[in-house]
Amino acid sequence: MTHPTLLVIAHGSRDPRHAATVHALTERVRAERPGLRVETAFLEFNAPSVPRVLERLAGEGADEVVALPLLLTRAFHAKTDIPSVLREARARLPRLHIRQADVLGPSPLLNATLGRRLREAGVRPGDLPRTGLVLASAGSSDPEAIAVIAEIARELRHTGWCAVRPAFASALLPRTEDVVRELRAEGVERVAVAPYVIAPGRLPDRIAAGAEAAGADVLADVLGPAPELAQLLLDRFDEARVPVGASLSA
Repeated sequence: MTHPTLLVIAHGSRDPRHAATVHALTERVRAERPGLRVETAFLEFNAPSVPRVLERLAGEGADEVVALPLLLTRAFHAKTDIPSVLREARARLPRLHIRQADVLGPSPLLNATLGRRLREAGVRPGDLPRTGLVLASAGSSDPEAIAVIAEIARELRHTGWCAVRPAFASALLPRTEDVVRELRAEGVERVAVAPYVIAPGRLPDRIAAGAEAAGADVLADVLGPAPELAQLLLDRFDEARVPVGASLSA
């Protein structure tokens, strides 16, 4: 019997910054929990692939894997792509017990990571009453994912910002630049843009370009390998290992 392995499944990107950020995050997870084996795989564009990592783990004698989607909402990749890949792997590797953990969001730890990145970009608590926040996500056509982003924006509005509005880099409108200009037109004194995205790539670059084009006062960094995000990965790993109906404290 071996200890369970945490397999972090990222989407992947042609942009090398994406994989570098994912690996930095998983390295932080290892540092937070010494002794836990943490592997990284990608759905596309980057190596290693999910099937390749699972085959290697099975060949090395692993018997339990928690597959954790490095995704912020339950959209197409979490509902279709990853379950399909894992289902095929279970059929090929019947001795390997594979559990799929939940996606990362929503979570107070993600909100805390957003706050960290905004503070690093120069936002201070006293700025919030005169600052509008653009919560800029990648975008999705999935109604559940859209509802989650809207709910996060509502939650953040109650933390002191004078306004919080969602924006999307793809699939949906409005775009980041549209929301920045909308807030300006409403008389908001300062505007900050917070990318609700884990790693750099084409869509985060689109968010940054929109913020710059519309003259946002603050552009935060992507969530990246923040300590809060690393803790959230460990929380999702632990939750996936608890049988349905059981308690983490049982």
